Amino acid sequence: MTSQREDFRTVFRHHPTGVVLLTATVDERPVGLIASSLASLSIDPLAVSFSLSKRTGRPGALLRAESILVHFLSEGQRETARQFADLDGDHFTDDQGWTTAPTGEPLLIGAPAVLRVHPVGSVEVGSATLVAAEVDEVTASPEMLDGTLPRLFHVNRTFHLQPSTTPDA
Repeated sequence: MTSQREDFRTVFRHHPTGVVLLTATVDERPVGLIASSLASLSIDPLAVSFSLSKRTGRPGALLRAESILVHFLSEGQRETARQFADLDGDHFTDDQGWTTAPTGEPLLIGAPAVLRVHPVGSVEVGSATLVAAEVDEVTASPEMLDGTLPRLFHVNRTFHLQPSTTPDA
């Protein structure tokens, strides 16, 4: 017989979610991690929410960031997503295509959309922290905006591609 905790994990492990790469500069060092909890929170003001599973390490550093870049990822960034999902993976390597945004955060070149956000509040629940962040800037490629660009999503610890969408005729 499985426990409710195991059942809960299994249910969510098989629930498809979009993935984003969160990056910031904290204590003059780049920090980043993959998140599958991004949600639209408000349209006025523009705001999002995301959950960080710990208050130490990379998640703890992001909690101290003044601003964070939220990178939406596409097919060509699947390996970068895998690397950032792995605690021991390669992070911020030249072959991944990084530069520094004018505001100081690590910026993944070629991300189909990037939000620059600043945290405005958080709620701790067990070992997780739910973060609310206002959106300061939205940058998106035309393919992202019209739905023709396949995007990454996550199911059962594996990255998959969401097919592009076409407008209804």
